[in-house]
Amino acid sequence: MKTITVEELKAKIDAGEPINLVDVREPHEHAEFNIGGLLLPLGNVQTMQIDAIEDLRDQTVYVYCRSGNRSGQACLMLDTFGFKDTYNVVGGMLAWKEKFQGQ
Repeated sequence: MKTITVEELKAKIDAGEPINLVDVREPHEHAEFNIGGLLLPLGNVQTMQIDAIEDLRDQTVYVYCRSGNRSGQACLMLDTFGFKDTYNVVGGMLAWKEKFQGQ
């Protein structure tokens, strides 16, 4: 599992790079604040309910959660399931909000 900072991720988004974002938080967290990631709660990843991202297996996937813990777990599991290039967003949405809210 590789990691990426929120600054690096935002730079990719701002540059218009096509990126695959996966949000492994719960639906209420996603509804409250998200950066456009596909919602796939960690519980679904843990039970291998990953049909929604199956086509991303050979692509780069950036995984985020609230703080970086659940997304780290998800990356390790996705790697085990054969995903080739997963990145954990370090600090998650807490870091994102701290860096970019109110700018």
